[in-house]
Amino acid sequence: MEQCPKNGVFSEKKMKKNSLFFAGMLLLCIESTPSTEVTWGFWAHKRINYLAVFRLPAEMQGFYKAKIDYITEQAVAPDRRRYAVVGEAEKHYIDLDVYQIDSLDLEVRIWNNAVKRFGADSLKKHGIAPWNIEKASFALTQAFKAKDVSKILRLSADMGHYIADLHVPLHTSENYNGQLTNQVGIHGLWESRLPELFADEYDLWIGPVRYLTSISRAVWSTALASHHACDSVFLMEHLATERIAVDKKFTYELRNNVLTRTYSVGFAKEYQGLLAGQVERRMRKAIQMVGDTWYTCWVNAGQPDLNVLLSIRTQKIEEDSSRYEKSPPLVIRPEP
Repeated sequence: MEQCPKNGVFSEKKMKKNSLFFAGMLLLCIESTPSTEVTWGFWAHKRINYLAVFRLPAEMQGFYKAKIDYITEQAVAPDRRRYAVVGEAEKHYIDLDVYQIDSLDLEVRIWNNAVKRFGADSLKKHGIAPWNIEKASFALTQAFKAKDVSKILRLSADMGHYIADLHVPLHTSENYNGQLTNQVGIHGLWESRLPELFADEYDLWIGPVRYLTSISRAVWSTALASHHACDSVFLMEHLATERIAVDKKFTYELRNNVLTRTYSVGFAKEYQGLLAGQVERRMRKAIQMVGDTWYTCWVNAGQPDLNVLLSIRTQKIEEDSSRYEKSPPLVIRPEP
């Protein structure tokens, strides 16, 4: 171990050597610090649920507005459960490029047929997002019929999250983080970095809800539309990389008192321009479908009076959702 000199001061040469060493170690630590991006970013998930409430008709809006804090905050609950609850992770995505499902493949949209064709293990590995949303919509309809406040709120918040995820192109591809095309990090760039920087420019106010004659058809149309957008997601990132100097693509920002490597504002702006509003369009579609699905479930349940449920407390479901954070983490497909 280095001994301190008698006068308590290291030589200038030794000090310079130590300074260079610690500077190098600091840089190494910074470089290896991963970005902690999550699906759509917590802000986007909360915003989508929040704005969907204001699309609802008066018969529903009173109830949902009274519970809007819960609906908004619990929009991110499914992400908290990803590493704690078995069977949760695969609800957030579907690798359509692996399944090779197209718009004409109606048979596999039925869950039992999908299990027969692909097998349960394959479905778990490559995602069940559309089937999960269909199942959740049935459960929400039943909750409306039973006037079960806890289930109505929990399922509404969860469904908003799952529907939002399905509107993200990279949630429909095996190359979900660009790991197969040397574009690692593109997931967080598209769904977190761009909204973080440019969401103030997005027009996210949409008109009133519409009844969905077939939730299944709407869900699968959304999945296919998202998947068809993947080409642009990857191509435009490649073009932006060609246009921006290598040393200008990334920067370092202080996040939660940690210096984190992330995409530079200049690169993000170039990518945003090349995408020509794609993130905004998908976010608008998500808000639209969340509201439409809530409304459709309510109509299918017979349009029960929700105002009589306003006095029921939601403390129990808040406690139920928080318990997942105390569970041991699971080893699953990593979230970018």
